[in-house]
This record gives sequence, C-alpha cells and structure tokens, in this order.
Amino acid sequence: MTLEEMKRMMSGVGLAAVVLTGSVVLAGSTAVAQHVMHGADTAAPAADRPWMNTSLSPDDRADLVLKQMTLDEKIALLHGNSMPGWPGPKSPYAYLSNGGAGFVFGVERLGIPIIQMSDAAYGVRSSGENGRYSTALPSNLGSAASWDPQAACDYGALIGRELRNQGYNMTLGGGTNVTRDPRNGRTFEYLGEDPVLAGTLVGNRIKCEQAQHVIGDIKHYAVNDQESGRNEVDSIISKRAMRESDLLAFEIGIKVGDPAAVMCSYNSVNGDFACENKYLLTEVLRKDWGFKGFVVSDWGGTHSTIKASEAGLDNEEPLDEFYGPKFKDAVEAGKISQAALDEHVHRILRSEFLSGIVDFPTKKSVPDIEGGWATSRHIAESSTVLLKNQGAVLPLDATKSQTIAIIGKNADMGMISGGGSAQVDPPGRFPGHWQEHVWFPTSPLKAIAAKGASITAKYASGEDIAAAAELAKNSDVAIVFAYQWTSEGMDLPTLSLEDGQDKLIAAVAAANPKTIVVLETGTAVTMPWADKVSGIVEAWYAGSKGADAVASILFGDVNPSAKLPMTFPVSENDLPHPHLVAPPPGAQGKEAVMRSGTAKPTFSVHYDEGLKVGYKWYDAEKKPVLFPFGFGLSYTTYAYSGLEVTRGSEPSVTFTVRNTGSRDGLEIAQVYASLPAGAGEPPKRLVGWSRMALKAGESKTVSVAIDPKYLSVYDEASDAWKLLPGEYTMRVGGSSAALALTKTVDLK
Repeated sequence: MTLEEMKRMMSGVGLAAVVLTGSVVLAGSTAVAQHVMHGADTAAPAADRPWMNTSLSPDDRADLVLKQMTLDEKIALLHGNSMPGWPGPKSPYAYLSNGGAGFVFGVERLGIPIIQMSDAAYGVRSSGENGRYSTALPSNLGSAASWDPQAACDYGALIGRELRNQGYNMTLGGGTNVTRDPRNGRTFEYLGEDPVLAGTLVGNRIKCEQAQHVIGDIKHYAVNDQESGRNEVDSIISKRAMRESDLLAFEIGIKVGDPAAVMCSYNSVNGDFACENKYLLTEVLRKDWGFKGFVVSDWGGTHSTIKASEAGLDNEEPLDEFYGPKFKDAVEAGKISQAALDEHVHRILRSEFLSGIVDFPTKKSVPDIEGGWATSRHIAESSTVLLKNQGAVLPLDATKSQTIAIIGKNADMGMISGGGSAQVDPPGRFPGHWQEHVWFPTSPLKAIAAKGASITAKYASGEDIAAAAELAKNSDVAIVFAYQWTSEGMDLPTLSLEDGQDKLIAAVAAANPKTIVVLETGTAVTMPWADKVSGIVEAWYAGSKGADAVASILFGDVNPSAKLPMTFPVSENDLPHPHLVAPPPGAQGKEAVMRSGTAKPTFSVHYDEGLKVGYKWYDAEKKPVLFPFGFGLSYTTYAYSGLEVTRGSEPSVTFTVRNTGSRDGLEIAQVYASLPAGAGEPPKRLVGWSRMALKAGESKTVSVAIDPKYLSVYDEASDAWKLLPGEYTMRVGGSSAALALTKTVDLK
C-alpha cells in the first residue's frame, strides 16, 4: 500500500493510544507484554508441554496450548504490532520486528514463537534496508506461462528457504486473483485469467513453500480485481460468476496447497468489506471448502471488531485498532463469546503447528545464492513465450559473424521488475522508494554478446529514435527490449507501452526488417507494430537471471515452450470494461468509508460480464485478439491425433501428440470442454493440460484426468455444483484458439 493510503486509513484513529497501550499492556504496566513476548521468569519444562508432542494432530496441539493461555495472551495473537514505515508513533515493541511487514507476539513460556511476516510475491521483500540478499524470481504471471506445477513448487520452495534464511516464518505471497482487467497494477503478482490454471499453480507453490516450515498464505480474497480505489470499491458480482471464476481459483489453490492462512482483501464484495464478509469468510471458505487455517486482514483492511469477528476474521494487521483493547472489552462485556475468541486463537495456533514453525524455529543463515540463480533462470527459460517468428528469424546462430543492435532503455545494464509491496531489492544498491522503477542488474547486452566470439553487440538506448534506427539499419539483426512497468497502488491508464516505445519499435522495424522485440511486461500490451517486426518474445519481469534466460531462448539453447496465461487483446476497447472505473472525487479515505458510522464502500464496479473472464469473454463476444490464451510458439512443430474420451464419475481424455519438427521440444497440450447448450456458459473452458517432452519425430499418448467440478456449473438456487445432463464437447490442442481435436459425448 502507498504511504498516502496508510495516512488516509490511519487518520483519526488515535494511533498513539493504540500503539502505546497495545492489546497486552494493561493499566500502564508492561508486565503482561513482557510475559507474552519473552515468557515468564521460568518457562514450563518440556514434560509439562504435551502440545510439543509431534505425533499429535495440529488441532489437538492447539487445543492443549489454548487451555494454558490467559486472556491477554489470546488477544495478543489476534493482531500485529506495526511495521517499518507505517504512519503514526513507533511501537515500543518494534525492536522485536525482523524488519518485515509486521509481527505477531508469541508466548515464549508455552513455546509459541513470534510470527515474523514478510511480503514475498516473487522474492523476499526489504532485503536492501535489512542488509540481506533475496533472489528475484520471474513474476508470478511470468511463471504461470510455464503451466508447470513442478516449477511452481520450486518457486515456492526457494522463497520459503530464503524467508527462513532471513529470519521470517510467514510469507505474504500467494496472490491468485484472476485477471478480470489486465490494467490492474498487480496483474504481475497473480497467475493469469483462468481459475484452473491459477489455482493449480498457486496451490503447488504454497504446498512447497509451506514445506520449508513457513506459514503459507493465499491472497487477496476476493474479487480484488483493480487497484483504483481498492480500499473503497464495492465489487458487485453474482454468486455463480464468483464461484466459477474468482473463487474457484482460491478453492483449487486451497485444496492443493492447504495454506495455513488466507488474506482477505481491501475491497467490498456485494456490500460488505471482504474482511468482514460472512459469505466469503464463513459460508464459502470454512463451511463449503472446509478451510481450517486463519484469516489475516490485508494491512489496514479491518473495519470493525464484532462484525469482523462474527464474519470470520482472525487476525488484524498491522496494528490492533479493532482486535486489541476493543476486542478484549467486547469479550469481557459478553459481546464476543469466549468460545468465539478461542476459535480465533485455535486457528492461529493450529496453523503454527501445521506449518512447523513451532517445531522448526527459524535460524538465520546464508542463502544459496547460486542455487537461487539457477532456479530463477530455469523458471524464466520455461516461462518466456515466443509470440512471433516470421521467416524463422529465431533462433539466432551464435556461430555466425554478425552485428546485433541492442536497443532499449537500460538494455545495456538491466531488466525491469514489478513494484509495490512485491518489490525485491537488487543486489548492490540501496532500497528504492515506493513505486520506483527498479531494474535488476541482468544485462541483455552482455548476455547476448557472450553467446559467441563472432558476435558484435552494439547498444542504443532508444532515447534518440533516429540514432537507434541508424544502428538497426547498419546491423544484421535488431533486438528492441521494450518494457511496461506496473505496481501495486496503481492501474494502467492503457495497455500501450510507455515513453514512446511504440514509435521507437516502428522506426527500428522500418530500418531493419529483421527486428525482434523482447517484451518485459507485467501484463498484456497492445502492439500496433506487430505486423512490422519479424519476432516477438514475451519475457515478463524475468528476475535475477532474466537476461541469460532470454539469450538462451534467442539463440536456441532452450527451445521455447511457454504459453500465455492470459489473452493479449487488440485494444482496450475490446475489454469487458473499456474504461477503468475510478473512484469519484471525495470517495477515498477512511473518513469517506466511515461517513455513516459503519464501513461502507463509496463506489462500485459491476462485473456484469459474469462468467466471461479472459478468453471466455473474447470467445463469447466473438472478438478477435492479438494473441489468444494458451498461445506460444516453438522452434519445432506438433501434430495431434487419436482423441478418445472416457466417461463416468472420473472422466478423462486420451490423445497422441507427435513432434513433427527437427528439434526436441516440450508441448503444453491443453484440454477444453464445451458444456451442454442449456448450461448458459461461455463457449469453452480449460479443464486440464499435459506438459509433454518430445524428441524430434517422437510420439506420445497421454491421458488427462478431468475433475468433474471443472465440467460443472454452480447453481445459486441450491448453493451447489451440478453436472448437467447433455452433450459435452472435448477439445484438445496447442492453444485456446488452435484445438485440432474435438469429440462430443454424453458423459453420463
């Protein structure tokens, strides 16, 4: 969140009283706080701690601890204790912080550790200001282009290890909001527009991250699909649309990853803010999905005490405005029952035992830097999408004597990264300010020049378009590195490249027909020059070793296999909402939200497109696109044949893919289903896929199991998923727009 947002939310709170009094300091005394944070003078011996028996379930262990806790110790688990840079007086307990986003008191006398939290979307945040090191992985969106659950696992495991290296035991990563509007400034933190793809990948990330003994998190729950007015906006959406799109991604992610925590979002959903929305937090999350972990608010996203507690919020961050003294007063007055308090505390304790942070305390250590680089590079290579390759301009020949023009801002020294709370600090520099454009020291110029002794790589920034065009004209190949910067706390006004880069690319392409554009973006971009260049490569925000990964793709050391996790539209006019809905004047800030005395959203976005998210919108509306969902080229070709469908309670499809080219490759074969005509669904939906490594000329037959839920519709009348009678058409191919195989069956 921005500093301005922090100030708006905290205005009029009486922060000094909140922080200095705290939830654990009574009547001006610090005795209770010391007891909570540091333990009593004599800690209970191990024999008197039956909850330390690791053979017991997390629930049983939590119950045993709960019986020993005082009221103040319980309240202390329900809130954070500020964070560096948060507006207002500094907490007297700030010295206990590990320098991250915040912390929750432990109970040392009972062996319960402090929860030390850090943002960690594509790497651990704030390493610069804390004198530490963090690997930058490719953006979450970029990693989703691999369609690889194992890569997602590696991604999470690396972040989990580096969190513990730095002394943290809880991640605040795990973003999985589906892309309803690609102008959302946090699109790069999420995993694309399809709930099955996004949910599967985030679940595998969380599972492997949490296996490193950190509390895993999935966010921002839910329908947090724009940054503009995110603290005040009401997302209006039908239950069916929500359950089959935005919430389905969370449902799958929770089922696969079993995260210990869910972070509720800033926005309101159908009239109630997400962190006090009983439908989201209790009816769906706990009752329908059986989630047993705890719900943590986004920072400053709590608006009440009793309503939030009844809805299912367990932990307020980063302070205790509602879940500190006010919560204790409500318990003592009988407005919140002891049972409700204990349930909140139980969920947090259970999560600590489930994740292993009690049994495996953090111990700061030196990270495996080279191992992190190798993982980051591998994921970047498997996530880089080849979008155009006219005349087989790629791969370049490293043995050929040639001059290559490298054009683009900072392409001689680095590649851009995504901003906001996700920002990872590059090595060798001071931490930047909020929403600063940060370039990682991974040089495309050097990486390309290093590919061969006969290569001469020359650089032009592109600031002087005429000079860049002249360099391109006098080169064998021109490669333009173009960027689009995005960040939390903002939305893009358009999907165009910034700073006149479209003009630069057009000029370079006019000077040299062998022009290749490498895109470093956090979402889709429009490309008015697409038919003028020979090659287009989408590298996303490529991380610590992005330049090496891109060079490996350009020169064919790695055969590209990635596929788009989102649609690239021709124009913003083709989006469900051509004009971004912005908050009206006077509609932002805590005062505006609390004007009626209780928290109310001040403006709304109506997601009338409903089920039609991403490619489902373009299919249903018959709108042409620039590049479709699931699209990506290779240096080889593939042929599909022999589709068979197995019916029954566990349906599956079987088909054969043959590598028809001369290079080894990896194809991501995608399976879509068209539901019966009476279902009222978009034309097709993704229901599965298979990553198939194939040597040149090799064929493989694969079976893809399909979860019946992915073929079902959500019935609002019965609040249940239903598999409808009728004919289902299964479609298989290399992208959502190239489905070579179809077969229609009655699944029942």
